[in-house]
Parts: sequence; structure tokens; C-alpha cells
Amino acid sequence: MTPVRVLVCDDQALIRTGFTAIIDAQPDLAVVGECGDGRAAVELAGRLAPDVVVMDVRMPVLDGIEATRLLAGAGIADPVKVLVVTTFNLDEYVYAALRAGASGFLLKDAPAEQLLHGIRTVAGGAALLAPEVTRQLVGRYAARIRPADRTPADVPLAPRELEVLRLIADGRSNGEIAAALVLSPETVKTYVSRILTKLDLRDRVQAVVYAYRHGLVT
Repeated sequence: MTPVRVLVCDDQALIRTGFTAIIDAQPDLAVVGECGDGRAAVELAGRLAPDVVVMDVRMPVLDGIEATRLLAGAGIADPVKVLVVTTFNLDEYVYAALRAGASGFLLKDAPAEQLLHGIRTVAGGAALLAPEVTRQLVGRYAARIRPADRTPADVPLAPRELEVLRLIADGRSNGEIAAALVLSPETVKTYVSRILTKLDLRDRVQAVVYAYRHGLVT
């Protein structure tokens, strides 16, 4: 199996060295590059084509939020999956990172196992944040996320798909959605995949933001 290719971006050399050692010790992961600022991350990602970028927030030259936007934001033709890892546990940073296109968010004091799990989760196309954390975070910023001119009528989904999307935005797991709608987990997984494809969304985090933007949940 080809290892997941990881680019590590942090302005502290000691942190980069630590992350690299932890990641490279895994048979299914490989660090393909390191850098100390956001501009270098964007340039290296273009050259090295990593599967996941582990990105710090506060860095010189270009901060991690703007670098994430350039790598994974709206309108990027070939977005890179970004896992933001920072010492700053501030809602504003989490919110900004997710809006910029990040697939997940971790704190640097998390155990090594969480970092590895985060990389694998993001590489697999899933959001790292737990559903209840996503709901709490996005719900807190709902007024800021949802433009007034977006309505549920703008959403190109079938009624059952809308039901599933609303439950995703409510922080439900696939199993909980299956129980609520009396469906099999496999059927729910198919619905989720279809919703993401139809709406051109990368993961469940983006689905939650989409639902708030279009007035599907409040």
C-alpha cells in the first residue's frame, strides 16, 4: 500500500522534527517535506503533491489560515487536504481554518495517536472534528455564515437527501441518522456520498457549513 504523503508546516523547528519523527515511524505514512512558513507550504505543496498538509496557524511570511485558503479554499481546482494543528484553542481560529478549507483541527498538546488518527482521517476524505463539536462550533457562528439571500429552495437535493443533510448539520453520526430515518447504515453512507457529490463538497464539515448558509438549520 502506498503511504499517505504528508507535508509538515510549522515555524518551530523542534515541532517539525517531532511531528516528522512521529509520522515517519508509521508504515502507512511518510513525510515528503517540511517548511517554516505558509508561503513555503503553498510552494512545496505545488511541487510535492502531498496527500495531507499538517499546518500551523501563526507563522511568518504567510499565516496558516491564508495558506490553507490558497491550498484548499473555494475555487481551488485541485485542493489539498489540510489538518490545522495549533497551540491556540480559540473558536475564531477553528472557524477561520474551516472556512478557509481545512478538513480538521487539532491542538499541539494532543497525544501522538490523535495526530496520526487525524492525518489518516483527513487523508481518507473525512472531517476530523467530531459531529457534536462541529455542530457547536458552526452553530455559534451561524448568523455570520448564512447570507440572507440563500434559502432552502436553492438546494438541489431530493427530499430524503435534504433530511439526511439536516441531520448531518445537527451533528448526527451515520448510525444516528440511520436510526432516525429507519435506514441501514450502508444506505445512509450512500446518501452522504451522494449529497457531497451533488453539492460539490469535500466532507461533512463543509456540509454543515452549507446547511447553515442555505437556512436548512438554525
